[in-house]
Amino acid sequence: MNRAIFVTGTDTGVGKTIVTAALALLLRKKGLNVGVMKPVTSGCIERGETLVSEDAELLSWAAGVPLDNDCAPYCLKTPIAPSVAAARENVRIEFSRIAEAFGRLTARHDFVLVEGAGGLMVPLSGGLMVADLALYLKLPLLVVARPNLGTINHTVLTCFAAKQLGIDVRGTIVNAYPQQPDTAEEYAPHLIDSLSGVPLLGVFPKVEAAGQQTIVETLAHRLAGEGTTKILLREMGVAIN
Repeated sequence: MNRAIFVTGTDTGVGKTIVTAALALLLRKKGLNVGVMKPVTSGCIERGETLVSEDAELLSWAAGVPLDNDCAPYCLKTPIAPSVAAARENVRIEFSRIAEAFGRLTARHDFVLVEGAGGLMVPLSGGLMVADLALYLKLPLLVVARPNLGTINHTVLTCFAAKQLGIDVRGTIVNAYPQQPDTAEEYAPHLIDSLSGVPLLGVFPKVEAAGQQTIVETLAHRLAGEGTTKILLREMGVAIN
């Protein structure tokens, strides 16, 4: 069994936090001691004198674990590229610090879900990008894509770039798929599956709900009842009977 997987998106706003949280909740309901990590978050909110990653907060809730510094090592206030936000806020993002936190998480959890920031080529520190962090942590990759026009190009490019860099891409997930897809959305999952060079592991429906926790619970419940979820978990590296 793999100990962790890295979740990236084809772009910002594709819903990879929702997908990661749904997977965390699913694994927890299946009896795994699951850990979560959002190594770098920009656009954090202030609570008192503390910056809080709302993404990491949702992940921790889904996994049923406390939100601590290992879950969210770097919290940045400015909602821009992490490397630029860090420079403006006099923060130096160090991969070694992230790796140390990751090591502590893997030591106390059966499986760890690590969510990146934006897409693979988002800059984190100097010339280092999200892809470099996935390589540094030696983690396989799960790619979350949107369903609408343009997603085939973005998803195929993401998978191609990852494989060129030597990252083990386990599969893709199309998120927020509408109940009544338009023409572009109707054929997108099939073409992503056939052109990306990696398996399409899931098409998560768009859930109309007021809160993120409700969306996560709905998706996790749906996944628990689908036979294809076993394939998704197997490709992620999770061994569950």
